[in-house]
Amino acid sequence: MHHDRSIALVLTGVVVAVAVAMPSANAADPETYSLDPVHTRVMFAVSHAGFSNALGTVSGSTGTLVFDRDNWCSARLDVTVPMARIDLGDARWNAATLATNLLDGARYPQARFVSDTVEPAGADRAKVCGQLTLRGVSRPLCMEVVLNALKRHPLPPFRRTAGFSATATLSRSDYGITAWKSVIGDAVELRIEAEAVRGPARGNDDLERATEPPVAEPVPTPAPAATDEPPESPDATPAEPVLDPVP
Repeated sequence: MHHDRSIALVLTGVVVAVAVAMPSANAADPETYSLDPVHTRVMFAVSHAGFSNALGTVSGSTGTLVFDRDNWCSARLDVTVPMARIDLGDARWNAATLATNLLDGARYPQARFVSDTVEPAGADRAKVCGQLTLRGVSRPLCMEVVLNALKRHPLPPFRRTAGFSATATLSRSDYGITAWKSVIGDAVELRIEAEAVRGPARGNDDLERATEPPVAEPVPTPAPAATDEPPESPDATPAEPVLDPVP
């Protein structure tokens, strides 16, 4: 009997050890999310000759997020940003920013961020570090990230959605963007608002539309107001607005 009890105790110990070593059936595996390009936007701020901080945005980012709220360290992020969608609120500024001496958008139409490490920094907060490739140059970049919500979206198709806010600062000269030092600041502040839905993206058509340049809606021409003065000569040319020679 004593021998049988010893065998039973050994077997019980083996079972307990195996149970401890095996992952729990209730443990959640990281889930894969796809960035929503409509509700993901990168905002940047950079000094304009010390007078103000020029503000711009880039919309239409795509990518994937592997995420488990209970294990931030397992998270992985891979994002592509379409630089052609940069918007500073003025067509000439946009074109100047994408010119060869600055972002060189024709040769480098995309920026990309791929995470290397994710360190929890409190409740629903983390420091996400990885490689940012911009203008063909890759440099390390760390972002402070806040998880705003992780829940079923209230609107159709009711997919589980994760929403994040993030901030970071980079040096544009680190990426070979050195033109107009006297006018454009070197430090670029980033703010990112992102939403990601569980599962694959919702179709190529949505992604293609999100990465196309925005099309301005036609503005109707108002009817001329009644006046007693003679109409302007057809040869008259209105003066063009005076803009800064550089952004």
